[in-house]
Amino acid sequence: MTATAPAGGLALDPDRNLALELVRATEAAAISSARFVGRGDKNRVDQAAVDAMRPVLGSVGMSGVVVIGEGEKDAAPMLFNGEQVGNGSDPEVDIAVDPVDGTTAAAKGLPDAIAVVGLSERGTMFDPGPCVYMHKLVVPTQAADSVDPEAPVADILSAVARAVGKQPADLTVAVLDRPRHTDLMAEIRATGAAVRSLLDGDVAGAIAVGQPDSGVDLLMGVGGTPEGVIAACALRCSEGAMFGRLQPRDEEERRAALDFGHDLDRILTTTDLVSGGDVFFAATGVTGGALLPGVRFQPASVVTWSLSMRSRSGAIRLIQTRHDRSRSNLISH
Repeated sequence: MTATAPAGGLALDPDRNLALELVRATEAAAISSARFVGRGDKNRVDQAAVDAMRPVLGSVGMSGVVVIGEGEKDAAPMLFNGEQVGNGSDPEVDIAVDPVDGTTAAAKGLPDAIAVVGLSERGTMFDPGPCVYMHKLVVPTQAADSVDPEAPVADILSAVARAVGKQPADLTVAVLDRPRHTDLMAEIRATGAAVRSLLDGDVAGAIAVGQPDSGVDLLMGVGGTPEGVIAACALRCSEGAMFGRLQPRDEEERRAALDFGHDLDRILTTTDLVSGGDVFFAATGVTGGALLPGVRFQPASVVTWSLSMRSRSGAIRLIQTRHDRSRSNLISH
């Protein structure tokens, strides 16, 4: 019998959770890239992750197209936009992927590097086109209806604090540690709130907002647009909401964005970025951080920690896996 798709959903056996199948791909990427953690070469980190993830994604029962690929900003090895992934069977899906978000952090042995994959129905992921960066605000779901993403920083923090039953001084805000955010960090600290600096890659920080035990209450600042779409996949499945506005780097990119059809004044919501009714997300920690512990190599095994999430069921699984070094096909021997 062929499964029929529920309204707003994928044509899947209802007991089949693609996020659990995608975890094998993020585990493979995390394990392979973790061998180069702290060794100073971010391209080796990325290449190892891509080489490990691609064949596992190819074995998954789906017909996928990479809408949000990785590596385009710095010519690193990539799962490129438009690449076909999966074994060619149903369902037809869009894929958002970053084999390692935080390659520089991993290369330096720093926290918050993760391997991530998001998936939704074909045609439901936002295409950034030429826009590499966007301004992002990620808040807990309780604050989504009361916060004005264009308000001053102090007003945003006050609104979020009221919504979650805290004082502004109790909040921790994740911000990419970049010179462009010097003033933003000062404004946050002026309210009494704490800043959690993200050294490289903001996907983990955005997702952490939707995880109640992460210790991260908000994410603010300018980061990658592809990473914003990836994070939106996770936030569709968890307790967080994103607001974004495209941020062209120069006049040439601004004109290209307008020619592409983007409204640069529009505030994009989580569902604008990923509109599908059945969204899946998987992540595995490469280096430990607010979201997940990192890969641990032991004499006879390799231990990983992963998240598996599905929007339709609301299921969020934290998966600790012990991979036998002598038998696992996710470990290169």
